[in-house]
Amino acid sequence: VLIMLKSLNIENIAVIEKSNIELCGGFNVLTGETGAGKSIVIDSINAVTGQRTSKELIRTGCDKASVSAVFDCIPKKVSDKLSEYGIESDDGSIMMLRIINSDGRNTCKINGITVSVAVLREIGDMLVNIHGQHDNQALLNPDNHCGFIDAYGRYDGVLNAYRDCYGRLKAVRRELKNLITDEDEKNKRTDLLKYQINEIEAASVVPGELETLIKRREVIRNSEKLRVTLEMCYKLLAGDDDTVGADTLVSQTVSAFNSCATLLPESEKITERLFAASSEISDLTEDIRKLCDSVSFDPGELEQCEQRIELLNSFKRKYGGDENAVLKYLESAKAELDAIFSSEEKIVELEKLSDCLEDELVEKGSALTNARKQCAELFTQKVSDILKYLEMPNVIFLTSIEQGIYTSYGCDKIEFLISANSGQAPKPLSKIASGGELSRIMLAIKSVLSDIDDANTLIFDEIDTGISGKAADKVGRQLKALSQNKQVICVTHLAQIAAAAGNHLLISKSFDKRNTYTHVKTIDGDARISEIARIMSGDVMTENLYKSAKDLIENHKN
Repeated sequence: VLIMLKSLNIENIAVIEKSNIELCGGFNVLTGETGAGKSIVIDSINAVTGQRTSKELIRTGCDKASVSAVFDCIPKKVSDKLSEYGIESDDGSIMMLRIINSDGRNTCKINGITVSVAVLREIGDMLVNIHGQHDNQALLNPDNHCGFIDAYGRYDGVLNAYRDCYGRLKAVRRELKNLITDEDEKNKRTDLLKYQINEIEAASVVPGELETLIKRREVIRNSEKLRVTLEMCYKLLAGDDDTVGADTLVSQTVSAFNSCATLLPESEKITERLFAASSEISDLTEDIRKLCDSVSFDPGELEQCEQRIELLNSFKRKYGGDENAVLKYLESAKAELDAIFSSEEKIVELEKLSDCLEDELVEKGSALTNARKQCAELFTQKVSDILKYLEMPNVIFLTSIEQGIYTSYGCDKIEFLISANSGQAPKPLSKIASGGELSRIMLAIKSVLSDIDDANTLIFDEIDTGISGKAADKVGRQLKALSQNKQVICVTHLAQIAAAAGNHLLISKSFDKRNTYTHVKTIDGDARISEIARIMSGDVMTENLYKSAKDLIENHKN
């Protein structure tokens, strides 16, 4: 017999101080008095398979809680996924561990390798399928019904082709929306860009110009002082009507030295230096004259310079930190303006593509609808057959598929309809289904899906809500039938379901002066018969009740 969840070790979870639960292949049931802690075992399985949990689960007075689970005979799909995370499972078994700390932090491990809660949940979802009371309520929401049909259909190729087309269409529409902005806003942006481009281009900005202008402004502002100084320098070198300048004096020195140079052979080098000095002073005199001329300026030049500096500074404030940044902004503005002008062509192109994708989506949506209709016919028939077995002999179970809006899941509005009594037209589950009917419908759906469900451990919590008598017996037998190919774990309050199990776990409580303790143990023989009898009629044990419980167990062995 296939065993998946082999053992569960729970420490400091709610009222469970420490418990090691051994599970078997086939059909396992958990029973016990109300409040004994059956739901805590399911909470623990939820925790160790990565489902949402809370630090409130930690036993009062403890800093942390932990749950570990050993899974055996794991399918290849799971071992391949584990390999992607660097986790080996050579013997076909794995141990999953989750430690919940009082500060809210979690430690998760698989075969001793630390993983995230998300990875724990990913692997847990591949191993265990947990059905709780909320799943029955989920049946009342038609939005969930499409998922059951798709899960059974296995037409992934058709569904993925539709979703791919839908995704591409959404992307094109999103791009179109971004391009088709409000016309007023687009016009305002266009006018602003044109103004900025014209303003910068008209200014003929040159890199480094501002620094040059600032220096020129300083020259102009100090031009009078410069002119007086330069003129004095020129006068000292060139002389005037009243004064002999340095240029003339050096020339006279050269002539005087030449008259005696022939008598002094060692004076040759001095003569060369005097000639060089005379030539250099003549050049300096000319250069200073030119500088004197350059400091003269048009009275309006300072104003022009000031205006140009102010303009360039305003550009810096508006467009960037220097002339290069202003020119870079100019190129960016031109590119944006070109994009606005070219967007009209892009819009036309995208609108054509959108039309083509819409046609493709309709085609692929139609193919998906056809696949769902074919699948729904077989699914509906199988669910109906199981419901009739589960003491709903006059049931009519239908799957309504109508045209809906296009979403990522298709264009089908899918809803389960039911008529539980003869002469009544099928209506939505939410209108007429009772708690007991919902439980059996969900069990029927889970049974049909079990053939294609990858998870080999199915857990049912409160699947017996609202049922009794013969229907309860049939539910027990259906769960037992499910356990031929899956490991089934069920929390139940009904003797008929508990009697059908191959492995019976009893949840009980004990007390001392300070604490409450929950215990989990496997029972068989007389202990199991007594527990079945207790479930049947309470704590009062009679010989007839004991015999009835024993007969009930024997009946399910056949």
